[in-house]
Parts: sequence; C-alpha cells; structure tokens
Amino acid sequence: MNRVFKMIAMAAAVAAAACSLSPAASAADQVVLRVGYANNPGEPFDLGCHKWKELLEERSKGTMKIELYPSSQLGSKDDVMDMMVAGEPVSTLTDGAFFYDRGVKDVGIVFGPFLFDSWEQAFKLNESPWYQEQMDKVAQTAHLKVIAANWRYGARHTLTTKPVNKLADFKGLKIRVPTNVIQVKGFEVLGATPTPMALGDVYTALQQGAIDGVENPLAVLYNGKFHEVAKYLLLDGHVYNVTNLVVGTPFFDSLTPEQQKMLVDTCKEAGEYQNSLQEGIEADILKKFKEEGVTVVEPSPEFKKELIEASKKFYTLPEFKDWTPGLYDTVKKAMQ
Repeated sequence: MNRVFKMIAMAAAVAAAACSLSPAASAADQVVLRVGYANNPGEPFDLGCHKWKELLEERSKGTMKIELYPSSQLGSKDDVMDMMVAGEPVSTLTDGAFFYDRGVKDVGIVFGPFLFDSWEQAFKLNESPWYQEQMDKVAQTAHLKVIAANWRYGARHTLTTKPVNKLADFKGLKIRVPTNVIQVKGFEVLGATPTPMALGDVYTALQQGAIDGVENPLAVLYNGKFHEVAKYLLLDGHVYNVTNLVVGTPFFDSLTPEQQKMLVDTCKEAGEYQNSLQEGIEADILKKFKEEGVTVVEPSPEFKKELIEASKKFYTLPEFKDWTPGLYDTVKKAMQ
C-alpha cells in the first residue's frame, strides 16, 4: 500500500513540476501565427518578417511563435484575408486598395495614382487622425486588425516588354495589377488595359505574351525575375506604398492585452528595421537591373506631367461616388 501511495505522490510531484514550467514549455499554450505573403525569400519585406519573428519570440519568451510562408505558400492575399476573417491565426500585408473592396471605401484613395509627391507625405498620412479613423473602420467593417502601418513597401514602378516613354505608349498595354478595383482603375486612366492576376502567374504570362507588363516595387520586380522576359523599367513611382500588417479581429481579440501589445510593438519595430534596409537594397537592385540588360527610364518632366494630369481623372470617376464628398482635399490636407 505504501508503494502505491509513493507512486501517487511521485506522479503528483511530476504534474506539479510540469505546471510550474514556463508557458513556453507547453505547446498547447503557445500562440502560433502564420504570416503569408507573395514576396520571395531575401526581399526586404521577407527580411523584415524574419526580424518580426525574432523579436516576438524573444519578447514573449517563446510563448508566441511566428511561422513564415513566403512566395504565396498560403495562397493569394485575398485567400489569407478570408482565413483571418474566419478566425484563423494568420497575417499578411495589405493596403487601402484591398480595404476598399472589403467595404471601407474612403481608405482606397491612398492607392490612387500619383497621390503622393514624396515618402514624407505618405508616412504623414498614415500617422494622421484621418488614417487612424479609417483603420478603426477596417476593424469594425472588414474584421481586420491593422497591427502596424509603418512598413515602407516601396515606390511602385512599371516593368514592360515594350518601351514606355510617353503617355500614349501605355495605350492598350496589358499591365498586370493586383486583384482590386482601385489599381485596375488607376491604370485604366493612363490608357492601359489592367489585367488582375496573382503575382505567381506573372512570369509565365509575360513569357507567353498574355500580358505586356507588371507594376510593383523594385525588389518584387527583381526577385520575381520578371526582367528576364520584360526589359523596360519605367521609374514612374505611381504609388508610394506604405503597407499595413494585419490579422483578423477574432484572432486579435483572443489574445491577452499583454500578447496584443507584444504583437503590435514587435511588428512596428520590425517595420522600422525593414525600412532601414530598403534604400540601400533598392539602389543595389537598380544597378543589377542595368547590368542584366534592362533599359531603365526616368520619365521626362513632360512625361511626368502627362502622367499626373491623366491620373486626375481617377479621383472623379463615377465608380468612386461612394467616397465621402471632398475626400481628395481631406486627404491632401491630412498629409501636409
């Protein structure tokens, strides 16, 4: 009988010891967030995500973990956002153009063509009370929680299979854009034929002549190897893309206040780290483009003026009649 009692006592001691271990020792208690994105390994955004993973796992002492899924391994941006809304612990980067399609109409304007003249304006807008109000609406309407809005994704340029040296050269060009209304209309006003498709399909589409070009920041264009089949790079900078990292509100609300703070703080810190890499990496990529046979075109003052004038039509399109009256002026004021 004493032997039985001793065995029970030993089992109780083991159980107590297990309970006294830190939460990091229990897989059941660990929060695991999957971060999916179309960017390829080695791009600035991917490096920023690795920094976020490192910071969060260190700050949480292993009780929160990030798994990274680059190169669209979790599906398209829309696929991942649908997972978030359904309550899955996933995250991705997304922007005003996608928020527009999910019911928060006004914030779509931040992806309008040639809205910004500089990065300073773009960051000021993202830090403004107007932008914070929009992010609150994103949480309420789209069930997406923005945890960081400070990641400099890159100025978006256009890579084509044919030279584009004036506005008329855009006419009829089939340009791949992401699958959202804002970016479709942004290229329509330039005379192009925007073609929405997943980024993973772009190389083959360019190679087969199904599209004539693709727009994105330099790092995305280079790491996608699109310049192997499209040799003309127009540095038009049609969007200064400061991006948002988002999770679903069901997931965010399931976290403790301490976990929420760690998630937000580390994501913002990782954004600052990624931003510090961007400028040097972009300069290096531009050099590589030239060395690998790409014709790089800086728009002439006349061409840039043409682009800006053509883009003004975007802000008065009937498709955007659901925008708040005076939205363009409100946003311009907020970024000053």
